[in-house]
Amino acid sequence: MAQGKGIPRVLAKLKASVEEGRYYEAHQMYRTLYFRYCSQQKYAEVLDLLYDGASLLLRHEQQTSGADLALLMLEVLEKSKTDPTEDNITRIARVCVLLNHGTPERHQYLVRAVKWSCGDIHKLGHPRLHQLLAQTLWKEKNYGSARYHYLRSEDGGGCADMLVELHLLRGYPSEIDLFLTQAVLQYLCLQKKVAASEVFETYTKTHPTITKQRGPPFILPLLNFLWLLLSTIESGKVTYFTVLCEQYQPSLNRDPSYREYLDRIGQLFFNLPAPKPQAGPGGIFGNLIQGLLGGGLGDDDSDDEGHMGGASSSGHQAPLTAEELD
Repeated sequence: MAQGKGIPRVLAKLKASVEEGRYYEAHQMYRTLYFRYCSQQKYAEVLDLLYDGASLLLRHEQQTSGADLALLMLEVLEKSKTDPTEDNITRIARVCVLLNHGTPERHQYLVRAVKWSCGDIHKLGHPRLHQLLAQTLWKEKNYGSARYHYLRSEDGGGCADMLVELHLLRGYPSEIDLFLTQAVLQYLCLQKKVAASEVFETYTKTHPTITKQRGPPFILPLLNFLWLLLSTIESGKVTYFTVLCEQYQPSLNRDPSYREYLDRIGQLFFNLPAPKPQAGPGGIFGNLIQGLLGGGLGDDDSDDEGHMGGASSSGHQAPLTAEELD
């Protein structure tokens, strides 16, 4: 922590106020110091102050006051144009853990945090922040939101572990390949080849049902399709890609979203032209793809399945809600 003259004494007084239950007094003092330091452009000091204050109040179940300081911390990060370093990202994630799921300000906090971390390289938010948020939401069993963030991270292995758990807990046996297929295709649409390979490798090696098959090749056609697709992308041979999609068309027809994802993959990795737009709001740049590529800037507590790319389409009512499945 950046320490100036008198800062340790002030922090000790603030901590004592909180420990003695004088939460309102402490909260107002934090805000007073926030305004004072910001007017002096002492951004490092105020960030330390707000992080400590938010964490302290939240640990004492002062959700409203703690959330207020947490949002002020993001405001300072925005105002000071502070880069998303590992330290700042870790702090944001730790505060997120302390914010209860039912706290109204939590949604705003997550949206602003992801938006702050966006940049020229990471247009959908910093992958490390997405990874830490995904881990937090997974622990809360908020599978839909966790999956949203895993797809925008680089952690394909972590995403696979979560998908295995999700399928074993709530999926039908017949959906074992659907859970993986959509994740691999969506990673590829986001041009995350390494993560796509990782989610495939980890899922097929750790799912107890698949490991008994000792593939590749696998018994399930869609798993073989993914295995060959990842190899074809590495080769860059458009003929292989075209033939592969044609040969596995019956299996790919299980979910209408696959065609749109594969159209996008064909453009990204094989320089294929975009299909002519269909009549109406659909087509290659319809809501499904736009929802994946545009994202929701970390809309973690929403029930909008558009962020997740659609629900399972195995032909019968799944035991998952649309948000949980995707």
